[in-house]
Formats: sequence, C-alpha cells, structure tokens
Amino acid sequence: MSGTSSSATSASPSASAPATGRTASTAKSVPRLRKRREHSAGRPKRSVLLTVLTGLILVYTVVPLLWLVISATKTQEGLADSSGLWFADDFALWSNIHDTFTYHDGIFVRWLLNTLLYVGLGAGGATFLAILGGYALAKFDFPGKRGVFAVVIGAVAVPGTALAVPTFLMFSKMGLTDTPWAVIIPSLVSPFGLYLMWVFATEAIPVELLEAARIDGAGEARTFFKVALPLLAPGIVTVLLFTTVATWNNYFLPLIMLKDPDWYPLTLGLDAWNNQAQTIGGDVIFNLVITGSLLTIVPLIAAFLLLQKYWQSGLAAGSVKE
Repeated sequence: MSGTSSSATSASPSASAPATGRTASTAKSVPRLRKRREHSAGRPKRSVLLTVLTGLILVYTVVPLLWLVISATKTQEGLADSSGLWFADDFALWSNIHDTFTYHDGIFVRWLLNTLLYVGLGAGGATFLAILGGYALAKFDFPGKRGVFAVVIGAVAVPGTALAVPTFLMFSKMGLTDTPWAVIIPSLVSPFGLYLMWVFATEAIPVELLEAARIDGAGEARTFFKVALPLLAPGIVTVLLFTTVATWNNYFLPLIMLKDPDWYPLTLGLDAWNNQAQTIGGDVIFNLVITGSLLTIVPLIAAFLLLQKYWQSGLAAGSVKE
C-alpha cells in the first residue's frame, strides 16, 4: 500500500506537467485584447475632420468682420489705395464715426432711433405674443389644437418675402403704408418664435408645479406670471434674440412699405447712402457706409454677449421637489 501510494504520489507531478505546459501554451496563443480608452467629459474625443470644419467656419465668419473693422478706419481715398485686410497710412475711425452721425443733418441718428422703435415694439411684441401662445398651446387642451399646430408649422415654412407684397396691398387699402405701423404690425407675427416657445414650455414647465399652484388658490394669471414665466427665461431670451435680429436686419419689408427717408431703418438708410454713388452728382461716401455698418452690428453683438448667461441657466432647476 505504501509503495502504491508513493508511486501514485511520484507520478502525479509528471502527470500534471503536460497539463501545465498546455495551459501555458494556450495562454500564449490567445491574443491580448487592447483596453479601450475611455474618454471622460473633461477630455472629449478629438476629431481632425471636425477641427478642420470648425476652423473653416471660423475663418468664414471672422474674415468679413475683420475686413469691416479695418475698412472703417480708412478714408474714402484709403479704401482705394490700400489692401482690404490691412490698415491704411491714416487712421480715420473717429473722424468717420463723427461724419456718420453728422452727415445730412444727422439722419443716421434718426434711422437708428427708427430701428430701435421697430425692434422695441415689433420684436418685443412678437416675443410677448409667442410666450402667451406657446404657453397656452403647451399647457391647455381645447378644440382645434391640432389645426392650430398645422397652421403654425405651415407658417414657419412660408418665407417672409412671399407675404410682403400681399401685406403691402392690404396695408395700402387700409392707408397704413409709409407709416411706422407698416413695419411694426407685420413684425408682431413670428411663427417660428411661437413654435419654439410651444416646444420649450412643454418640457420646461412641469404639470405638477402648475397643479400645486392652482391647489394653493393661485389664478391662471398669477400662475403664469409667478410660476411659469421664470421657468421660461432661457426660451424667452432665445426668441427675443431671434426676433430682434430679424427685425433689426429687416430690409425688404421697409423697402416696399416706406417712401419717406425719415422713417427708414438703418438697413434701408445705409443702402440709400450706398446708392448715391450711382446717381449723377451724388456723394461717394463708401467710408461712411462701412462705418455705419460697423456701428449697426455693435448693438447686436452686445445683446448676444449680455444675454448669453441666460442660455446656460437651468430650465427648471429646483422647481420640483422629489
């Protein structure tokens, strides 16, 4: 028995050696899998194609603005004698700004005030109506809601220039052409702003929050102004910027509605200055046109920079307690 056990014991290492060798060879033959590199939020995955496309878009955006800033520092003679993307010998930015505001009895200031009037009443009114309509469509059920949705979507697809001529004929019969109302009233309608506020209000305002306010005895007006309106701040700012830019840059509608230069907005007034070079005996003031264009975009840039923080704020942070 002892001999048998000793032989079995002595045979066991020799029997296990081939198995160990096969295991080692099998382990060597299995290829090692590379560990995937995880990209955290702090270090996102880089894309060469996306970087190149972003650079091209940046160049496409910055180069015209750079040309405008550099050209605004030149005199009328400097615009023709120097390169478009480099400064001339004489720096005339401040004199150009002064001449822009004082040329033709300060008509540029009148055009600026007209534009502010159109933006304040037109874009402001369009934003307010979009807020009311979007909130009502998002949080109330009523007959014909699907029809209203179809009309809004259809209105978004129709360009504003297609409605300019019918609007002019209608306003002409009403005697409103060549008045500020011919520009303000059409600007009050913003189908895209209404649709944007509709979608935004649907997601940003919890139904439970409105029901809690109604249970506490708040009326619909108080619920809207005290509860819903603060939650709509990012959407309101977005719609306001869209309508402001659209009204500020509006050209075709004032072109067919207005004849009196005293009611021109900035876009139409600068175009009139630019067309003076094509008339016999007209003043060639391209330096003032360029300087006026630079002054025209400054308020829009300032508005975007000042209102940027509202886009990054939470939509309904802390409004619902779980």
